[in-house]
Amino acid sequence: MGAETARGVPRAQVRRPAAVSVALVLLFTGFQLDSPSASAAPAAPGAVPAAASAASRAVPAAASADEDPTAPPGAQPLSEPPAIDGDNPGLRMRDGATLDRARVLDIVSIVETEGGEERREETTVSLKFALQAEVLFGKDSAELTPQAAGRIAAIAAEIEKHRGRKIRVFGFTDDLGTYEHGRKLSRKRADAVHGVLADKLNDPAVSYTVRGYSEDYPIADNATEEGRRKNRRVEVSFPTGGGS
Repeated sequence: MGAETARGVPRAQVRRPAAVSVALVLLFTGFQLDSPSASAAPAAPGAVPAAASAASRAVPAAASADEDPTAPPGAQPLSEPPAIDGDNPGLRMRDGATLDRARVLDIVSIVETEGGEERREETTVSLKFALQAEVLFGKDSAELTPQAAGRIAAIAAEIEKHRGRKIRVFGFTDDLGTYEHGRKLSRKRADAVHGVLADKLNDPAVSYTVRGYSEDYPIADNATEEGRRKNRRVEVSFPTGGGS
C-alpha cells in the first residue's frame, strides 16, 4: 500500500490527531488537572520541579564560606509563585477539576565557546560564568596567568551591569589525585579569582562566598580528558538585579 493505510487514508492524516494531542499536552504543561477520575497522585507539598530544585537552597553571603560546604553550588531562593484563582472562568477547566499549586520554572540560556573554555548560564534571576582552569592557571597551579586578568575583568563588568551584590566564587577539579588535594587546589583557585574580582569591583556593598569543591558537582564525564578539562573550572555566579 506504500504511503497509505489499508483503508486508503494517508498516514499523515492518521497521525494528525496524535500531533494535536501532543500540542494540547504541551499547552497545558505546568498545570495538573485533578478530578474524581484522575489516577495520578497530587504533588507532595513543597515539591519543586527537578529543574528548579537546585535553585531552592540558599547560599549564605559571606567573605569566606565554611570549609565543609554541603549545599550545592549556585543555589539561591526562588521568588514566590504567582497567585492563581482556581475559580477564574477564563481557565476553562472541566467540571470537577482543580488547579495544582503554582510553580515557577526558570528559563535557562546557556552559551558556551566551541571548546568549552568559557560557559555562560543565564536565568530570569541569576547569571553564572564558568571558566576552565586551563584558561586561568597553569597545570596544578593556583597562580593566575597574565591572560586571566582580562577574562575576570569581563565578568566583573557583567556583575556591575546586572547590579550583582552577592557573588559566589566556586572552584572545582577533576577526580584525578586525592580528594583533599583537589579541595585545597580548588579553594586556592577560587580565592585567586575572588581577589581579582574584589579589586576590579572595589565595592563595599558587594559580598562574596568563596568555596572549593574538589571533584564534587562535575558537569562532564571524568572518564575522558575532555570531560575532566570541563570539570576543572572556576564558577562565578550571582543573583541579578541586586537580588539576594
